Amino acid sequence: MKRYLLCAIALFLSFGFVSCGGSKLKQYRAEVVRTYPHDTLSYTQGLFFQDGRLFESTGLNGLSTLREVELESGRALQRTDFPEEYFVEGSVCLDGQIYVLTWRDGKLFRYSPDGLELLGESDYPREGWGITSDGKYLYASDGSAHIYVMDKDLRLKKKLTVRREGKLVHWLNELEFIDGKIWANVYVTDRIVVIDPSDGRVCAEVDCSGIYPRSQRRIEDDVLNGIAFDSASGKIYLTGKNWPCLYEISIEGIRPGRRK
Repeated sequence: MKRYLLCAIALFLSFGFVSCGGSKLKQYRAEVVRTYPHDTLSYTQGLFFQDGRLFESTGLNGLSTLREVELESGRALQRTDFPEEYFVEGSVCLDGQIYVLTWRDGKLFRYSPDGLELLGESDYPREGWGITSDGKYLYASDGSAHIYVMDKDLRLKKKLTVRREGKLVHWLNELEFIDGKIWANVYVTDRIVVIDPSDGRVCAEVDCSGIYPRSQRRIEDDVLNGIAFDSASGKIYLTGKNWPCLYEISIEGIRPGRRK
């Protein structure tokens, strides 16, 4: 997300987690099913499907955008560019409006999915990182171990504290709701944690290091960031900041349900 933070964060990682359904420790690994083009100028911050359409928000001052992306080609079908003063972060659609966070600018913008028309803006009380929705509430991260549950008017309803085996999980970044659980990128890692939204417990952990190994990345490629679930097809897609590809993945043991 923020390039200069890479040197400041030292994370000591181990894999393993407590399943939501019991005490057995498990571990999942993402495998590539299919590869699609991805704009290498997209510093991916938010990635989501809405009614079968793929949307992406991208960051950095002077390069921040919101766009609808054609899956097969990676090209922008529609796009809006933000003023240089804004560093855009996560995005999601709720009740027919796309919510777009900014990092430290104290703003949240709302757009229409068709035409990306600006519908309004609101003051936002904390750093914006990732945001997702369960269809009723918004769930947002701020780089800490907390996820903030808000209604569509940004009124705080609940604050989740995310823990893995009792220990706080910091640097929660881009978020996605999949089958009633929150999936979160852990910033600067190739790891996704799956969180129970009822209590903040980490239910599962997904190792994504094999989809685009660090040894193969170009110098301009940044970190894994971007989780999109197409509920119509049951498919999960991942990408990273400035990555050349978007990946459809499979995870043995996890088969998200399709919405009928």
